[in-house]
Amino acid sequence: MADKNSSKNNFIMQAGILAAAGIISRIIGLLYRGPLQSVIGNLGLGYYQSAYNYYTIILLISSYSIPSAISKAIAQKLGEKEYRNAHRLFHGAMIYVLVVGGIASLFLFFGAGLFVSGAAVTVLRTFAPTIFVYGILGVLRGYFQAHKSMAQTSVSQILEQIANAVVSVGAAYLLIQMFMGTMEVPADQAGQVMRATYGAVGSALGTGVGVLVALLFMAGVYALNRGMILRRVQRDRHEHVDSYGQIFKTITLVVTPFILSTAVYNLSSTVNNSIYTKWYPSLRNLDTVSIYEKYGIFSGQSLTMSNIPIAFASAMASAMIPSVAQLMAARDVKGAREKIGLAVKTTMVISIPCAVGLFVLAKPVISLLFTNKTAEELNLAAALLMTLSLSVIFYALSTLNSSILQGLGKVNTPIINAGISLVVQTVAAVLLLMFTSLDLYSIAIANTLYSGMMCVLNQWAVRRAVGYRQEIVKTFVIPAFASAFMGAAAWAIYEGLYMVTKSMRISVIPAIVIAAVVYFVMLILMRGITEQELRSFPKGYLLVKVAKKCRLLR
Repeated sequence: MADKNSSKNNFIMQAGILAAAGIISRIIGLLYRGPLQSVIGNLGLGYYQSAYNYYTIILLISSYSIPSAISKAIAQKLGEKEYRNAHRLFHGAMIYVLVVGGIASLFLFFGAGLFVSGAAVTVLRTFAPTIFVYGILGVLRGYFQAHKSMAQTSVSQILEQIANAVVSVGAAYLLIQMFMGTMEVPADQAGQVMRATYGAVGSALGTGVGVLVALLFMAGVYALNRGMILRRVQRDRHEHVDSYGQIFKTITLVVTPFILSTAVYNLSSTVNNSIYTKWYPSLRNLDTVSIYEKYGIFSGQSLTMSNIPIAFASAMASAMIPSVAQLMAARDVKGAREKIGLAVKTTMVISIPCAVGLFVLAKPVISLLFTNKTAEELNLAAALLMTLSLSVIFYALSTLNSSILQGLGKVNTPIINAGISLVVQTVAAVLLLMFTSLDLYSIAIANTLYSGMMCVLNQWAVRRAVGYRQEIVKTFVIPAFASAFMGAAAWAIYEGLYMVTKSMRISVIPAIVIAAVVYFVMLILMRGITEQELRSFPKGYLLVKVAKKCRLLR
């Protein structure tokens, strides 16, 4: 029993390490978004995000799914102690990404005009080399994740984001200063477009440099461990050695469903971008520059904020794939059910209060991190974030369940579910834009609808796949009640401080800190989390120590 509990704790700990790194990376990403927005403006953000959406799709098809797919394939070999075949899979995956990543990079560079037009073409071409570099990085990350070691990936993510932040802002500033001669925004529209383009190109360069820095770190870690890895391979006494033909077949069979699932799953933002920036202006005869500015507010501010809590679910998902794959390979269905239930509960304990917090404190949080020229821009960004807040819970659960299904071998199910959800979202967005005056809110509503559909379909599919029933009260009800108390406390504290300070930025930070404490206390008092589960979190022993000193735990 002790071993079982230790396994559970290690699983959550590894996911927690990756989640902490993901959240730190997202926070770094947020902190630099404010200065970046000040440099390139909402128009520059609009061009950057439009190009980034298409870059993401090509990346998803070629390289992005590699860590998850490779970790699953290698984890299965490790579970059977086939260390030689696991290492040959690693080599085969490296060859795969060099070929596929190279082709995808060239296609994106020379075919950028097929996806975007005008200023965004140059920005999209700047992203092209990053795809090739990311594929190599993805294989190295997947190799260590297969060994249930998330620390390497975690550190590389943080280094990637730091380099991205520094170079994005610095390169954007230097390019604008170099080619425009001044940081002042031109009065004419042509000058504004040119300035925004240079700024967006600088930000795209930052993305590439960040991935390169992460690759250098991961390559260094692999070099340090290479001797130990090769010694283990030499001690492998399995007679059967997979041929590279078998390996490439395995990689193709494993990677392709991951690619399709991830691509369709993430196609939502690209479709929304195309509908709003291309189809909608022609429908209403609107100025495309103003459309890109508003889309920059939505994607660069509101959507970016709503994506932060989902980092935990993404980390949990990365930890789930090799764990569930090994359990299913060992035919331990009961163990897989327990791990799934624990992962869902942990994700909801984090995601539900985050969604409530973003809804209650949307305006001051946006004000804290971004500089909007007018109160109208601030109000728009805050209202859009409130509209998106529910999607935090839906995306967290659907992201986790997609990876669970992949780990269970149900690789086609997330693709089908994502396709159904995408159709529903697209129809909803088009109808709302055609027959209502909701404008950009139509995209936010469609986004939430998409995540909700995915959440329901994936949860139902997991339930059918392994016959498990998720515990309801401690997973959903208690976190929801505790979050309601937290939200009320956050709102009251913020409003009280704002009456005194008249500053949203000064008032929101104490409100967030106290709200987190209130949620922690309420969750324990309502018995929503056990001491054992609390200890499994990173630095959980400190949380337990504090809880016991405050007599919240006995």
